[in-house]
Amino acid sequence: MEELRRKGEELAAVRLENKLLRLKLDALSRRMFGKSSEKLDAEQMQLLLDGIEELTLAEESAQQARPGKEPATAEAARERKPRIPEHLPVKEVFIDPEEVKACPEEWVHIGQEVTEQLEYTPASFERLRIIRRKYVRKDQRHLPPVVAPLQPCLQERCLAAPSLLAHSMVSRYRDHLPWHRLEGIYAGLGVEISRQTLANWSAMTAEACGLLMREIHQSVFASGYVQLDETPIEYLSPGHGQTKTGYLWVAHSPLTQETYFQWHTGRAALCLESLVPARFEGIIQCDGYAAYGSFAQSRGRAGTIRLAGCWAHARRKFFETATYCQDAAWVLLQIQEIYAVEEELRQARAGPEQRQAARAARSRPVVGHIYAKLEQWQQQRKHLPKSPTGVALRYAFNQRAGLEVFLEDGRVEIDSNLVENTIRPSAVGKKNWLFVGDAQAGDRAAAHYTLLDNARRAGADAYEYLKDLFMRLPSMTNQQMKEITPRAWMALRADQ
Repeated sequence: MEELRRKGEELAAVRLENKLLRLKLDALSRRMFGKSSEKLDAEQMQLLLDGIEELTLAEESAQQARPGKEPATAEAARERKPRIPEHLPVKEVFIDPEEVKACPEEWVHIGQEVTEQLEYTPASFERLRIIRRKYVRKDQRHLPPVVAPLQPCLQERCLAAPSLLAHSMVSRYRDHLPWHRLEGIYAGLGVEISRQTLANWSAMTAEACGLLMREIHQSVFASGYVQLDETPIEYLSPGHGQTKTGYLWVAHSPLTQETYFQWHTGRAALCLESLVPARFEGIIQCDGYAAYGSFAQSRGRAGTIRLAGCWAHARRKFFETATYCQDAAWVLLQIQEIYAVEEELRQARAGPEQRQAARAARSRPVVGHIYAKLEQWQQQRKHLPKSPTGVALRYAFNQRAGLEVFLEDGRVEIDSNLVENTIRPSAVGKKNWLFVGDAQAGDRAAAHYTLLDNARRAGADAYEYLKDLFMRLPSMTNQQMKEITPRAWMALRADQ
């Protein structure tokens, strides 16, 4: 009997392990081969909740309505044709028939047909020669001559004018071109500039912007509410013959729409000590990474820093199991109701007070209902702790305090998607240039990402902003840094 009991326990353990493995395999298959979008199909979720298993038909019908298919009519095709912007300068080219050009006096002009095209003039280099002429007084030639001073600028340290520096940094950190590719582009225009020289220019401009970075850093955290995130980026490790993993940390203020990037070779809580100012008090919105909790606890008295959670991360956990788990599908539908409230508030451009009132009346009951159901499932031990649904439940319970912060403060967003969207463009760069260079190159990248992202958010032309910045920085004082941030730079031009 003892042997039979032991065999039964072993069989139950094998079956349990097999079930867990099948659930994880299904989740992995969805992640690798399924749809990348997490948008809910309400009808499909309802089919699952009703116990109907024929989900593939609903999936196929949903695919028919997705964008990306050929336009159904010729009119729709014409609507997709790009139009020439009206603000572009016009260059007119007149073409006359050969017989008219042969005997123009025999013809009378009665009209014309106009065809418009979008023309492009390739970039070109110019040799800028700055000539400062010397003068002496006619009646005092014995005195030293006078000459106009050379305006301080970065070009004193290299042959590149501010315009070339601006173009190079935009090409690298906004358009994500590797240095060797930019080197080839410049060579095609007849100028040999090595990739090492370009990297040196990057270091020079980043160093020159040090005080400006400090100003932006302080401005981002001054609002008292920031979103934080980090992303891995490879960097060269001399002497090891390989790359190591560093991290680009990002702080974004939803209130001021400003962003600050900072580079670290690690991902520990110690990095946050450098990123978050010592005197910061307020709300940090982030994902469930343990370093954020450790950092908040290490900072002074209790309550100095409060962590707000991200419903997008909680939602993602349940989304991975929703195709075969009715409970996960139910949770997704409840979260969808919360996001519907947020969408209405966004469309109405509601302020913090309006958002807080609407959330208290409509979203708080839904959140309470979600957690009541999660507690019921936990007491019933309905889901295995190591199953994907069990992992989603544990994440929701661990993050509950943070996930309810948005209900209490109308300034706080429902998720940290704003900072995630800020950090996402760096993924394009990682695919193109693979690694940033050495560890110091990460600091340069962070500085230029900060400038370019804030220029984009301010509506400034990235090239024009950097060109003006690199021209003016050397002669500016510490107190003038507030005048040259992308937001201030754009505001000044709006007033002119």
